[in-house]
Amino acid sequence: MADIQLGDLKIELVRKDIKNLHLTVLPPDGHVRIAAPAHMRMESIRAFAISRLAWIRNQQGRIQAQDRELPRDYCHKESHFLWGRRYLLERVDNDAAPTVDIKRNRLVLRVRPGSDGAKCHAIMDAWYRAQVRAALPALIAKWAPIIKVEVGRVIVRRMKTMWGGCNPASGIIRLNTDLAKKPIECLEYIVVHEMTHLLEPTHNARFQALMDLFLPHWRELRARLNQLPVRHEDWKY
Repeated sequence: MADIQLGDLKIELVRKDIKNLHLTVLPPDGHVRIAAPAHMRMESIRAFAISRLAWIRNQQGRIQAQDRELPRDYCHKESHFLWGRRYLLERVDNDAAPTVDIKRNRLVLRVRPGSDGAKCHAIMDAWYRAQVRAALPALIAKWAPIIKVEVGRVIVRRMKTMWGGCNPASGIIRLNTDLAKKPIECLEYIVVHEMTHLLEPTHNARFQALMDLFLPHWRELRARLNQLPVRHEDWKY
């Protein structure tokens, strides 16, 4: 690994067995990373970075301005969210398999006595993942005939830098577990976004025209999602 210094901007360079350059701006402070083909000349990588400076600065500004969730302690009456609605946590020690249930405005977390924060976090994360998975069949059934694509498989997992991803060659779509915390229309936007990538892999003019056709208000949904608080993390690179 090496660094590229452009004025006050330091860019981490990672060389991999890949064909193309990949540029990423990472939360929480806008850390910049370029993944480059193993044998690409440094001059070419540097020229690429310079050409993307305006985009990098824009992404850093957005990331640094975005609110972050407070660290979760999983204590009584702590705020948690499902599909954009706020619930107060009720933790119940129960010597049985852990469960999560919703009762009116409360989210009831039943855990074994002595369960620490890491254990509670894992239980909640699995529950949020299940909520996303439960919402997906109806959304895919709705949009597949409209977009005229077939989704191969959907993977739901924690993602630090993206709400979703798509591999057009395999038809695999990846979704961020934390989408369960956001309004359901935000999940629908990401599903449509990734399904559209099955037709157009990049974010070029064709992709945007397709999104305008399928979901005309997608820009408003994108802005809404990007303004919502994101997960608190002790970020490591």
